[in-house]
Amino acid sequence: MTVGIWVLGDQLNAAQSALAGVDPSAARVLLVESTSVLQRRAYHRQKLVLVWSAMRHFAEELRAAGWTVDYVESDSFGVAVRDWIQSAGISALRLMEPADRGFRQSIEAVQLPVPLHWLPSNAFLWSREAFAAWAQGYKQLRLELFYREGRRRFGVLMDGEDKGTQPLGGQWNFDAENRKQPPKGLQGPKPLWFEPDAMTQAVIAKVARIDRQRAEAGLAPLPGDLKPFGWAVNREQALAVLEHFIATRLDGFGPYQDAMVSGEPTLWHALLSPYLNLGLLHPLEVIRRLEQAGLEQQVPLAGLEGVIRQILGWREYTHGLYHWFGVDYPALNHFGATQPLPVWLDQLGGSGMSCVDTVLSELKLRGYAHHIQRLMVLANYGLIAGLDPQALTAWFHRMFIDGHDWVMQTNVLGMGLFADGGRLASKPYAASGNYIKRMSTYCKGCRYDVKQRTGPKACPFNSLYWDFLDRHAAALRRNPRMGLVMKQLDKLPEAELEQIRAAAQQHRRQMVATVA
Repeated sequence: MTVGIWVLGDQLNAAQSALAGVDPSAARVLLVESTSVLQRRAYHRQKLVLVWSAMRHFAEELRAAGWTVDYVESDSFGVAVRDWIQSAGISALRLMEPADRGFRQSIEAVQLPVPLHWLPSNAFLWSREAFAAWAQGYKQLRLELFYREGRRRFGVLMDGEDKGTQPLGGQWNFDAENRKQPPKGLQGPKPLWFEPDAMTQAVIAKVARIDRQRAEAGLAPLPGDLKPFGWAVNREQALAVLEHFIATRLDGFGPYQDAMVSGEPTLWHALLSPYLNLGLLHPLEVIRRLEQAGLEQQVPLAGLEGVIRQILGWREYTHGLYHWFGVDYPALNHFGATQPLPVWLDQLGGSGMSCVDTVLSELKLRGYAHHIQRLMVLANYGLIAGLDPQALTAWFHRMFIDGHDWVMQTNVLGMGLFADGGRLASKPYAASGNYIKRMSTYCKGCRYDVKQRTGPKACPFNSLYWDFLDRHAAALRRNPRMGLVMKQLDKLPEAELEQIRAAAQQHRRQMVATVA
């Protein structure tokens, strides 16, 4: 009899806990490439290619390391696993705890003929138990407190020893230095893309076949462009992306990390999140390498701290909160938003708003948009337009190359839409067109006028923003961080406010008319 190890598609690391400490000669490894994921969500074509190709490459890497690996293509995870257990003579099954809660629930619903041993995940720096122990000491959980504890705990960008340890540079956070507006002609370094090898080409062909089958069955096509595909699909390539970021982008990452520029979808962003989320890279190795290279190259501390904070702070924080908040969190809807998603979101274009359509076109091409495009264009629109938070969170999950349940529940439902009423963020991240004009080049040439709040040419972000504040004024006035903007709302003449309400209502009616 043989020990079986089931490796999930986001656990592609040779040091993951289910593989650790096992003699390869006494075990068999299973990876299941299942099309059943499409029964629930129609994922971006490039996301499917990335995950399936990365799984196939990882299987080959394990074989090269001496493991016996069975790679099964199936339309059902449950059937594939049960059949494999019986045919391979598996006596017990090892599986690392999934990052996504729903996947564990699905696995536990499968009647397996052998004992299943769950191994704690080592894919993150903070275990769920360690995060819970930290969280129990606070009434309100805030990123800054967690981030500082992480810096201390893992000794990152710290100066001194023991109790005298202080943050390098004398302060914890340099975020205020990393919000520069984009100057005219701003261009970032070219990102590192890869030509698909034969294994990836086979996956691309499979996704094309799935699309043809969907068309024959009368189903909507999968979203996004299938080609060009250039994402890293193995650890070697992912490490190359990390080194390319260090060599060409790290030095300039800080100042313009919040900037949005037409024709420049990546600017100085690292493009590491898909590889971290699949396990091709481990967060601690990335943080250590960034710290080492940044200090050696004398990278501006504001930029170095900023990119490390995204991994050591935000990524670990949102994963910890996802499990800390529990099973009821995904259903929260603080503002009672019910507006259905407009069809142009699934079409990835056609809204008529230059900012939205620019971001959607970039998302269509690669399955990627950076964090400010997600938060201050797409999620901001969803917040002020009153889009259904569960539907929009699911849309983010389907469309983004790095999207997983644990990623999107906290980032979209909590941070972007404030649907949790402030359990994650201290205020709603709502903004008018003025923010987009200040931090992007999108408004130039737009059919709408960003300076207008009412009228046929008025920017929808303006009317929706003020209407959002007006509709939820009673709740927002109780938030001390909203005091200034609520005072601005109070200064608007009632006649103009009526025009704003009418314009916002008209926009929402137009959205309903374009719902699929």
